Amino acid sequence: MSADVAVSESAPLSVPAAVFSTELFSPPAGFVRLRLTVAYHGAQFAGWQSQPQARTVQDTLHAAFARLGATQAARPVAAGRTDAGVHADAMPVHIDVPDSFRLAPERLARALNAHLPPDLSVLDAAPASAGFHARFGCTGRAYIYRLWVAPQRHPLWADRALHVSGPLDKEAMNAAAAVLIGTHDFAAFATREDRHTVRELRRLEVQAAGDIGEIHVQGESFLRHMVRGLVGTLLLAGQGRLTPAQTADILSGGERARAGANVPAHGLTFSGAEYGQLVYRRG
Repeated sequence: MSADVAVSESAPLSVPAAVFSTELFSPPAGFVRLRLTVAYHGAQFAGWQSQPQARTVQDTLHAAFARLGATQAARPVAAGRTDAGVHADAMPVHIDVPDSFRLAPERLARALNAHLPPDLSVLDAAPASAGFHARFGCTGRAYIYRLWVAPQRHPLWADRALHVSGPLDKEAMNAAAAVLIGTHDFAAFATREDRHTVRELRRLEVQAAGDIGEIHVQGESFLRHMVRGLVGTLLLAGQGRLTPAQTADILSGGERARAGANVPAHGLTFSGAEYGQLVYRRG
């Protein structure tokens, strides 16, 4: 998979192959499972996960199914439970609908989008393959964190990229990133994490084109705010405030206070996911 969540930043590890089975993740009797790819602009959402008295992607999508007559549909399940303000370019989702739901999958995306707000769209819909589970079957998740690197802010990037007014040393950032790639204890980059903190970071790379910088992050799963902590740390390296050796010390030390601060959510986009050989990604 070519590479940036947040999986969501708070999603768990996928289920091991020995545990994963078609029967375990089949829809309940009387229901069929559909697979969707959705995109959303996260600024006005309180994240993916349903919350009381909050506007969430999960609840908004679920309500659209109800308007199409699927009132008994289960809540949709996403590959990653993105946090408030985080965007998604290609989020795999599954939903179980009653087998009496007669709207053909090839017509479903357009029908749902007629009942969805402008900041949420279903890009495609199809019957799910046997045993497909958007969250627990996911074997890889990718994010992109975008930076607007210019002396002045740009209104068209205000809610999609972090404005950095000073220059950044891309080579220094990639040198620091290189020491973080692999399987490590990433406790130093997580926020209020009580789970096992060892993760495999498969890709961490800084790319730049003009004034736009992109930090590509890929792994099976991430700790809470881990991606944003990694980016904050790379920014220190790009500003000449952190060497690769110091980055390695932060990683081994496991102290959150020594790493860079969490960057704001609005620069982060969930860009794709993989399921073994299947890849869901835009572009």
